[in-house]
Amino acid sequence: MHAMLNIAIRAARNAGKVVTQAYEQLDKVEATTKGTNDYVTNVDKAAEKSIIDTIKNAFPDHSFIAEESGLTKGTDDEYQWVIDPLDGTTNFIKGIPHFAISIALRVRGKTEHGVVYDPLRNELFAASRGKGAQLNGYRLRVTKAKDLEGTLIGTGFPFKRKHYMDSYLAMFGAIFAECGDMRRAGSAALDLAYVAAGRLDGFFELNLKPWDIAAGELIAREAGAIVTDFSGNTDFYQSGNVVCANPKVLKHMLSTIRPHLTDAIKA
Repeated sequence: MHAMLNIAIRAARNAGKVVTQAYEQLDKVEATTKGTNDYVTNVDKAAEKSIIDTIKNAFPDHSFIAEESGLTKGTDDEYQWVIDPLDGTTNFIKGIPHFAISIALRVRGKTEHGVVYDPLRNELFAASRGKGAQLNGYRLRVTKAKDLEGTLIGTGFPFKRKHYMDSYLAMFGAIFAECGDMRRAGSAALDLAYVAAGRLDGFFELNLKPWDIAAGELIAREAGAIVTDFSGNTDFYQSGNVVCANPKVLKHMLSTIRPHLTDAIKA
């Protein structure tokens, strides 16, 4: 295993201890609003500090972009760590046991290593570019579904951009009419990892941030998925719009989504 992936795993596990200890005493968690329907807790901040401290101890010159602290430039900005210390904060606050820590390393703009860690289930999804994806050391592969019939598709509602709701609901309805069933679980990082693990056959969501996507999309791709934006291109970091599935299911998802795109969502 690559040394940098090892450090990412160590950082994720350290943050996992912070999160799980806090989860046992939710009445003591301090939550504030940082935007429309967007929450942050003292636990997000403590977990993020733990991650950054662990990585800086090994790689003091690297740069960081993290959900809570934003961009921190190092002397070697070719290496950038992309961090979501608690993906699924609303679930966490409400006591719903479904959230994860997401850590990725991008080198000269390409994601090389990624970790998504579910601390409550002790499930660690990890990947390095060109080396495959694993869950707790076992190799992952996406499902072999050939179209949308009978599939289970994950999604996320545009709760921060409710003016997209009409277009989103049109997409949702079109896919729901073709697939077996759908899930909205509340953590995009885990949704992408679940596609890699074959638990979901596909996933789509609007308006995600780089820290929501970076680790999970690498894990999914290394397990055999394709990840695109709604137009089938690779500009999902810019748009935040993500579709993920094996090649055959992705083709059907994109053709089902495209008729419902608007200029705002294409952007």
